[in-house]
Amino acid sequence: MTGRIEIRRRAYLAGAFSLEEEADRALGRLRALPMAETPFAALEPARSLAQAAALDRARARGDALGPLAGALLAHKDMFDREGFSTGFGAHFSRRQPAAGTATVLSRLDAAGQVDLGRLKMSEFAMGPTGHNHHHGMPANPAVPGAITGGSSSGSGAAVAAGHVAAALGSDTGGSIRLPAACNGVVGFKPTQGRAPMDRTMPLGYSQDCVGPLAATVADAQAVLSLIAPLPPAAPKPVPVAELRVGFDTGAFTDGISARMRHALSDLVARLAAMGARPVGLDLAFLSHLGEPANVTAMAEAAAVHADALALAPDSYGPQVRARLVQAAAIPAHAYLRAQQIRRVAHDRLTAEAFGRVDLLLLPTLADTPPQAALLDVGDGPGVDSVVAGLTRLTRPASFLGLPALSLPIARLADGPLSVQVIGPAWADDRVAALALTIETALALPAIQPEPEYA
Repeated sequence: MTGRIEIRRRAYLAGAFSLEEEADRALGRLRALPMAETPFAALEPARSLAQAAALDRARARGDALGPLAGALLAHKDMFDREGFSTGFGAHFSRRQPAAGTATVLSRLDAAGQVDLGRLKMSEFAMGPTGHNHHHGMPANPAVPGAITGGSSSGSGAAVAAGHVAAALGSDTGGSIRLPAACNGVVGFKPTQGRAPMDRTMPLGYSQDCVGPLAATVADAQAVLSLIAPLPPAAPKPVPVAELRVGFDTGAFTDGISARMRHALSDLVARLAAMGARPVGLDLAFLSHLGEPANVTAMAEAAAVHADALALAPDSYGPQVRARLVQAAAIPAHAYLRAQQIRRVAHDRLTAEAFGRVDLLLLPTLADTPPQAALLDVGDGPGVDSVVAGLTRLTRPASFLGLPALSLPIARLADGPLSVQVIGPAWADDRVAALALTIETALALPAIQPEPEYA
């Protein structure tokens, strides 16, 4: 299936529109959005219009243009761009001028993107709901009143609203896949270590991962291939007729809703009708990875923020400050024990799951995205259960460094239902191939029509 980005590229190369004019119109629409609703933390009009004008001139000269020519993108406010400041979703006093540009942005620039600016995010990427004490939560275009998902909240909302063709986010425990699920779009967390992380805000170094959110699987895969090509030895896609698809029959998915269970069962049956071989697996042991994954992420975050937390504690929102203070008390033996559990769990999943199947198919959320007003996101103990509940199904892939792609499989009146396709390390293209098969077979209506600027 051809993605929106490639369709726009063909139209642009054919002279269907001026990219500078399209970017100017998009910026005008974005400026008109109320601050409480916009997914943007900052627009960067002078630079983005200059990018668009340069591409228009290159097209007029007949120069070869990259695969993103004609596309408007924007990215989570955690990637450095030389000459601009990075905000991290934090208090304005914490903004930092960038001395260079993140490799992931440079690669997208070289491919012909027009980058409109910086997208909202949870403060310092800490929080799966999308709430932000300093800047609020962007509106969810798919489900009024629902959480936008975090921490890449603006990325999910901007794609779902049709403002951009794709957006980069980051994922340490589900922060690409959760916003994708909440907003009904595609989110692709690659294999740990695939995407370069230089000049990118750290949270938990051993799980931090950069990847795209996009309207379609083809668009997400295209952007990911540009920022982080796979090594030649990466596992290749398997034809659906030969594919062994694993799904959980144990306690790991006990908490999902009846309608999610029905949608997942229907999807498994569809894949079987196409020739795939569904394999039931007891993945109950994955339920025990949430706590060691959280210990790992929070201990590493405490190290990142130790100095700033001591020198400027009031620059943190109360929820993030409370979580970091708690994280600073995690003992070394608990962190080391979490790493032992990680190795054992990786070996067990490799033997018991990927020894029998090519890919796993699991829910991203237990049901449709919850309404924001129903969640306790203060600085008390309630926030811990919110975090654990929302990330329960996404943390294992992050903790074990595996590629995982979330995509919607149903659109209900109160929001989308989404699943994850998860593969062994470096099987990213295999993950994308199954996701594309699912997307094509279901043929769901788009969350938004073709973007107005496109």
